Amino acid sequence: MLSTNKNRLIEMLSAALAGLAQERGLGEAPTPRLERPKAVDHGDVACNIALQLSKAWKLNPRELAQALVERLQQQAGFSQLIASCEIAGPGFINFRLSNAAKTAVVEEILSAGPHFGETAPSDGSPTSAMIEFVSANPTGPLHVGHGRQAALGDALANLLATQGIQVHREFYYNDAGVQIANLALSVQARLAGLKPGDAKWPEQAYNGEYIGEIAAAFKASPEFKDDIEAIRQFAVAYLRNEQDIDLKTFGVKFDCYYLESSLYTDGSVAQIVSDLQSIGKTYESEGALWLKSTDDGDDKDRVMRKSDGSFTYFVPDVAYHTSKWKRGFQKVINVQGSDHHGTIARVRSGLQGVAQKRGWDIPKMYPEYVLHKMVTVMRHGEEVKISKRAGSYVTVRDLVEWSGGVTSEMTAEEREFALQRGRDAVRFFLISRKADTEFVFDIDLALQQNDENPVFYVQYAHARISSILQQWGGQASELAKADLSLLQSKASDHLLRRLAEYPEVLTAAAEELAPHALAFYLRDLAGDFHTFYNADRVLVDDQHLKQARLALLLATRQVLQNGLKVLGVSAPFKM
Repeated sequence: MLSTNKNRLIEMLSAALAGLAQERGLGEAPTPRLERPKAVDHGDVACNIALQLSKAWKLNPRELAQALVERLQQQAGFSQLIASCEIAGPGFINFRLSNAAKTAVVEEILSAGPHFGETAPSDGSPTSAMIEFVSANPTGPLHVGHGRQAALGDALANLLATQGIQVHREFYYNDAGVQIANLALSVQARLAGLKPGDAKWPEQAYNGEYIGEIAAAFKASPEFKDDIEAIRQFAVAYLRNEQDIDLKTFGVKFDCYYLESSLYTDGSVAQIVSDLQSIGKTYESEGALWLKSTDDGDDKDRVMRKSDGSFTYFVPDVAYHTSKWKRGFQKVINVQGSDHHGTIARVRSGLQGVAQKRGWDIPKMYPEYVLHKMVTVMRHGEEVKISKRAGSYVTVRDLVEWSGGVTSEMTAEEREFALQRGRDAVRFFLISRKADTEFVFDIDLALQQNDENPVFYVQYAHARISSILQQWGGQASELAKADLSLLQSKASDHLLRRLAEYPEVLTAAAEELAPHALAFYLRDLAGDFHTFYNADRVLVDDQHLKQARLALLLATRQVLQNGLKVLGVSAPFKM
């Protein structure tokens, strides 16, 4: 139901309830809620306010519903908004919108264009937010888990932007610690002529071919010298550049890259530890420094500083999130793998301690988390577990190239087209399931050019509409004056309903941090379009009917474009 229509009906229901309460000396009533009936035949929208109030007002719910309907029918503008309403079951009120109210969505879409569905933040809601995602260690190429984070994080950022929120995208580089040390040792071993499998190959070394590529590049560079710190710096910079190339191929950009190492060099980690010690949030035991995280609901206290003097990895995380709050980000969302679940309580506990020390009002559930589960890659009916280049996992680059059908024989133009197709498939697929469910990525399905491939199905709807409009040959501006009252078929009614849902789908998906809901919606919208196309011929001889149906298609194409853009997927005009 178009939001303006919904708000008008809620206002009318509220006025009817207030009038009835005053007349009969009854108590206040809550704001009525509207929902879509499960069965289409039951109407366009339903309300159960009579059932909600019947006990408190000591009235039979059907009688209360009847009294409300009678008052509604007396209100000015009700007949223009509602074609009919009926009382069903124990006291539901089912409404059928007038044809003019239903078709108004086409005019609104054509007027708003690419901004249809966008809204302003509600009163009291944050107007800015940070989303941290990907945040891969610079120890190797991005893997498919990072790809899922990239798709989810970027779509979430776009979703929040549709709600009038200014979004800051941030990538946190874990460029300190044991894993970086192992990277440097791996490259150093390659420089010494060792390879995986050799007797002297370090046990904790990385085995992928990319280690050899880094070693060769370092040896050929002006910075080359047999110094472990120089090797570390070169290897980290090399892989950061590699990851940037992969992210660019995937269509993801960040506003800021934040280095973990900076939290040590600028004293932030030391200050956090000092803050927590000063308020009695820590204690010494077994030669280690512990955080009293059980005070904040953790299942056990956590070690902050080990007996060897080094910090555990969640301590710089607390310092990093302190930086986020200090920079003014009161709404922060972290998109991470489900293996980070155990760190949530200790990070939040540390932040509560910092807040206590510094007099900050950090919410207990700060930051918010979207945790995703594993991605299994299938190809030719078998699971693909490794990439030759990465050595132990499938990379994002592999996934994009395989899903686009990239081959070495392609021209530059053909390769770019294939990469676009692969990127679209990977992004849509990885968004199309709830983040907390495991996902099987089928390369063979991504390559199919038929209705079984969900991204092809949605994109083809957009391309098909574009083809019809091109065949018509007129100007889109002509359709602004179309007689939309002629849209009276069952298929057009379903399509109009679906279009009207789009703004609420965006709002709900943003509030619930659930971009998969938008992917579901786009598939449903494409399905309603295909049904309409097969049921109602568009380019008919009747000029007025033709323009009405073309206007409906133009609006549908616009919503498909808008939704695909939020997901970071292209909307091709031909396929």
